[in-house]
Amino acid sequence: MPLDIDRFAHVGSPIQRWDPRLKIFSLGMFILTVALIKSLPLSGAALVAAVILVWLAALPASFVAGGVKWVLLFLLPFFVIMPFSYPGAVDTGWRFLGLPFAWEGLRLACLIVLKALAIVLTAYAMFGSNRFDVSMLALQRLKCPKILVQMLLFTYRYVFVFLAEMQRMEVAMRARGFVKRTDRKTLRIVGNFVATLLIRSFERTERVYKAMLSKGYQGEFHSLVTFEASGADWLKAAAVMAMVGCMIVMEAVGGLHVAAEGWY
Repeated sequence: MPLDIDRFAHVGSPIQRWDPRLKIFSLGMFILTVALIKSLPLSGAALVAAVILVWLAALPASFVAGGVKWVLLFLLPFFVIMPFSYPGAVDTGWRFLGLPFAWEGLRLACLIVLKALAIVLTAYAMFGSNRFDVSMLALQRLKCPKILVQMLLFTYRYVFVFLAEMQRMEVAMRARGFVKRTDRKTLRIVGNFVATLLIRSFERTERVYKAMLSKGYQGEFHSLVTFEASGADWLKAAAVMAMVGCMIVMEAVGGLHVAAEGWY
């Protein structure tokens, strides 16, 4: 899964040119609404909207697919687990290893998968169209708690540092003749490897924190980046919020709720 979600933040697009503050706020409300809806048709419509957002963000399909495939790998078992574990109102007569099949469970699995994919794709459009530090600065301007912004920024930054450290240690182990096998010796060496990586990570964290304090760090993210929302930015935000409002109204009205004898 591509960890550098802002790899294509330089690509010009309507989403990339959108003011990051308005983009994060409006698309964040869209994600929250998608997470709360319980209607299958609305979830499908949200997924279509998310695909359109990714297309408008001009993110390469291969890049997005590289991350979504791991999400799908995690979600696909729901189609096996939910139909045979969720209680159904009507006995279909179908059994698997003694477990009854329920259409309600299959519907719930579809709902979970559609909503999860819509949220992930929207997150790609939101954070993949700007540098990650710019997105974090926009979160700070939206009055998001500073400690949360700092945690997100440092976590994202030092994931790559720790991965590079792990690769260097692995190369050093191979240079000394280490070969992975399915035995106790390999398990002991891997355990020592993980422990050493954690200790080095902790020591690096202390050094970085002391260096930040020596440079005047006071728990706030400073940057020379400035934001200025144009009329087009407000129109984009208004369009997304209108879509969010429509989804909330349609969910509240109940016309697309689970029918007594229907699929949705």
